[in-house]
This record gives sequence, C-alpha cells and structure tokens, in this order.
Amino acid sequence: MISSNSMKNIQNPIPIVVQSDRFPAVNNMQNTWKAKGFSSSAAAAMLLAVWGFLKRHKKKCFFLGAFLGVLSMLPTLRDTLMYQLNSESLTSLLKNKPANKLEIWEELKIISFTRSIVAVYSTCMPVVLLRVQLNIIGGYIYLDNAAVCKNGTTLLAPPEVQQQYLSSIQHLLGDGLTELISVIKKTVQNVFESVSLKHALSLLELEQKLREIRNVIEQPEDSASEETESQSKLYHYMMPDEENPLAFQANELTEKDVATIKLLNETRDMLESPDFNRVLSSCLNRGFSRLLDNMAEFFRPTELDICHTGSVVSLSSASLPLAKIIPIINGQIHSVCSETPSHFVQDLLMMEQVKDFAANVYEAFSTPQLEK
Repeated sequence: MISSNSMKNIQNPIPIVVQSDRFPAVNNMQNTWKAKGFSSSAAAAMLLAVWGFLKRHKKKCFFLGAFLGVLSMLPTLRDTLMYQLNSESLTSLLKNKPANKLEIWEELKIISFTRSIVAVYSTCMPVVLLRVQLNIIGGYIYLDNAAVCKNGTTLLAPPEVQQQYLSSIQHLLGDGLTELISVIKKTVQNVFESVSLKHALSLLELEQKLREIRNVIEQPEDSASEETESQSKLYHYMMPDEENPLAFQANELTEKDVATIKLLNETRDMLESPDFNRVLSSCLNRGFSRLLDNMAEFFRPTELDICHTGSVVSLSSASLPLAKIIPIINGQIHSVCSETPSHFVQDLLMMEQVKDFAANVYEAFSTPQLEK
C-alpha cells in the first residue's frame, strides 16, 4: 500500500489554470513554477496539461507526451541540482587563491562528479516512469470508454484520480531526488576520495570508475538472493516505500483516493518488475555512454599535442589529470539537462526497449480482465 503521508502529499496539488485547447500553456506554467519555486508541484501540474493533450490525441501521442513531460521538468531539475550541488560557489572561491585551495578542490571534485551522475539518473528515471504512468492511465481510459458505451458504469480513472496519480511524480523530484543525491555523493566520495588531483585518467579508466559507482547505486543490497537478483534499488527513489495497510484504518479515504492508491500500487508492481529494471538499466547504459562521448571530445589530442609528441595518440589511450577532468564533468549537467533541444531525452525515448515496454504496459492495462 501507498502510505497515508504520501496520499496527503498528492491530494492537494498547486492549482494551475490550464488552457483546454492549447498545449503551449505548459510553457506558461513552467515560468510560473520557476518564479514561485514550486519544483515538485510544478511537475505534477505540467503532467496534467500533458495528459489533457494526450486525451485529445489518443495513443499515438504517448511518445510526445512523455517527451514533452520530461522536457518541461529539465529546467527545474537542473536548477535544483545546481542549487543542492553548488560547484559555482567553490570555483568562485578558488579564483581568490585561498590558503585552503586543496581542500576546496577536493570538495569540487566530489560535487562535480556527483551532480552530473545524478543528472543522468534523474533524467533516465522519469523517462521510463512517465511512459509507464501514461500507458497505465491510457489502458484505464480505454476500459472506461468501453464501459460507458455499454452501460454507463462508474469510471475506473476519472479526471480527479488521474490528477492525483500523475502528481505522484513529486516524490521523484522531491524526497526521492534528495535521497538519490545523498547516496550518489557518498558513493562518489568512496570511489574518488583516494584519487589524486594530479593522477591522469584515460577514458577507459573513467568509464570503470563510473561503472563502479553504478554497481553500488543499482545493485540490490542482497544481490545474492534469487528474489532480488533482477530487482534494483532505484524504484525506491521513484515512489515512496510501502507501509502496512493497517496504517489506513485511521484515515478516511474517498472512493477516488482508493482508486488512486490502486493505480499507485499497480505502478509500484511495474517498477519492481525485472522487465522495468532491464529497461531502466538500458536507458542508464545509453545515458552514461552519451556522457562519456561528450567528455571524449576534451580528451582528443590537439594539433599542438601531436606536434609536441611527434606521433598521433589514439583517443582510447589519451588521458588527462583529474584536475582537468573536474571542470569537464562539472559542465555536463548543462548537456544532460538541456531542454532545447534535448537529444538526450529523445534518444532515450526512441530506444526499442522503452517503446516495446510501454506498448506491453498499455496492452496489459487495457484488457477487460483488469476491470473490477
């Protein structure tokens, strides 16, 4: 069951007026959210506008809905990461050549790697989560339309339920993101703490360091257990932890609340499935591959380097001191979380694994057997 606290968090989203016939209202809302600082509720309201558009254009626009949904989150996500992992203040301090510059460099090292790694995770996760949510609701709307045409029965997912359900994205952009930042920062410290700023790293060595960090973040705590072998820990950042169903006995829930909880628990089942884990893992592989590709351009030997060495150094063997890699990795957040254009998000959504999984979710939730 979803916790009562989680239910309270999604019952009263920030009221936003959405133009019913014009999707560009998303842009207006985004400016309002950023001005007022409503990062989490902003995403929830944005999703409502996205879904309003989808209901008018049906299943063929599920891809567009997920793309625009994630796209509208990126500015707020980037600003949040840059605020919580503020490397700019550290670089400003270094310009004044302080006595503790080595200490500041060490902190900058951890912050820079942490925020770009978090950027990859926090972009990949909503891509897959949104595809799941939109297709689950799509399946329910299909059943509702069929039922109303037959006998006018009560809707399984009325608009109010859809609103509460889509508002659950607040966890991923709120408490979930904060927890993810903390875990990744601690892991980055363990991996890079002993690496000297003067130590030269090749792209291959850098990839190995990132893989080491990913293994800690993504592997279940009891990886030897058959039950958790295909289950990663990442779904905890996307939805609140389950609590005892008895916790609800002291709370008065409406029928719409119960319907929303049912949707959320069904979504949790999807997030905990091996299929979801494989799809998300594929997205993360693509995301970190793109991150390394972006950084590879800075490792490419210049003509001056070639003249100095007298030979052409292959990109695979080229290396840079960690102190020079830090500003490179630090700036990658602007590439990963770039909303105009976001080739990163589009690339993820175009992956066959993501499209096939989304289609399977829609098919599963649009079958009459699910109607209760």
